Amino acid sequence: MRNFLFGACFALLIVFVYQYCDYRREGSQQRLQSSAMLQQQLQNVGKLVVTEGSFTQIHNYEDSKSYYFDFFSSKKKALIVVDAQAQVSYDLRKMEIDIDSMAKTLTVTYLPEPELKIAPHIEYYDVEQGIFNDFDAEALNTITKKVTDSLRVQALQSELMTNAQNRLISELQQLFVLTESMGWTLIHKEKTIKIPEDWQLLD
Repeated sequence: MRNFLFGACFALLIVFVYQYCDYRREGSQQRLQSSAMLQQQLQNVGKLVVTEGSFTQIHNYEDSKSYYFDFFSSKKKALIVVDAQAQVSYDLRKMEIDIDSMAKTLTVTYLPEPELKIAPHIEYYDVEQGIFNDFDAEALNTITKKVTDSLRVQALQSELMTNAQNRLISELQQLFVLTESMGWTLIHKEKTIKIPEDWQLLD
């Protein structure tokens, strides 16, 4: 009788261990499948997010050079009209993510900085120039650089940057929808992401 009970208990133990191992194996396979599916879906999010804007500036340019101890001077001046296209881009292919299949968390560890590009179109009106002070290649390059720097400052202070950031957040919210649908948790800067305002992009 004792041997029978021992055998029955041993058999039950084997069944329990087998079912437990099978359960663990299925759970591990499900986590691996979820992780693989998540990585595949992330490729749809990792792309270039671009926002564009137009700017116009008008400059009265004047430059004077003196010669022979200020005995005479040569002046050049012009009305400069600038139309420019500005582009702000976030390359989400550079985004870094940590996936923890055990904890079912997706942590965004790095977001790329915005890249601002300026493409100015410059036109000159009412051009006046002296014999010794003309609009040569060096002068035109200097003007282009100053104009581009001025446009960059204007773009950084405009709504273009805010619009670009809002568009970025809209793209990033796809991560929340993805993780939420799979029962995972999305984290950025040690904070659980649930609404767009949770993205701390200005810190």
